[in-house]
Amino acid sequence: MRFPDRSKAGQLLAQKLTGYANNPDVVVLALPRGGVPVGFEIARSLKVPLDIIVVRKLGVPHHEELAMGAIASGNVRVLNDDTINWLQIPSSVIDRVTEMEKTELQRRESIYRGTVPPLDPAGKIAILVDDGIATGSTMRAAAAVVRSRAPQRIVIAVPTAPVSTAKELRNVADDFVSIVTADIFVGVGQWYDDFRQVSDEVTRDLYECARRWLTQ
Repeated sequence: MRFPDRSKAGQLLAQKLTGYANNPDVVVLALPRGGVPVGFEIARSLKVPLDIIVVRKLGVPHHEELAMGAIASGNVRVLNDDTINWLQIPSSVIDRVTEMEKTELQRRESIYRGTVPPLDPAGKIAILVDDGIATGSTMRAAAAVVRSRAPQRIVIAVPTAPVSTAKELRNVADDFVSIVTADIFVGVGQWYDDFRQVSDEVTRDLYECARRWLTQ
């Protein structure tokens, strides 16, 4: 099957998450930008808060695809000690990469949420949402930083993912929910009729709309 767009994918995914509806301990954490329209529909359907979690991988210099850690919303940093020890990466290098990525993270945070602090997932059931997963590296980073905040439970929810990646992510989350998993997976966009890039403006508008739910 193919999804007409991200909003419809979120509506369909919400149907698989009804067990979390109206639960005051649940928060939907959407990865911008593509995950936000999906997460918006899930949060609206389940009647739970939506927040944006900006994640930046800390790539090993000259081998950026290899993550030595990650940073995320809320001034959280998680390091991959195995990679750091194996490559004997000095702390000065880690700090330099962290500061570089923090600059970009703060820029995006400012665009999306302004001065509003991120929701704290401590003790919460955190549903991590994206519009799909290919390699899963960003979602693994997101799960790691959320896990460091001592949530009650982590649920990864995406419309589509490769079978192999879905299997891997089940090992880093307490639950993994998807609609389509496939052995042959060219990219996330192949499962959407409309896969236009989500703008910063749309991301911010959806976030602000969801925040208004909490004050009504």
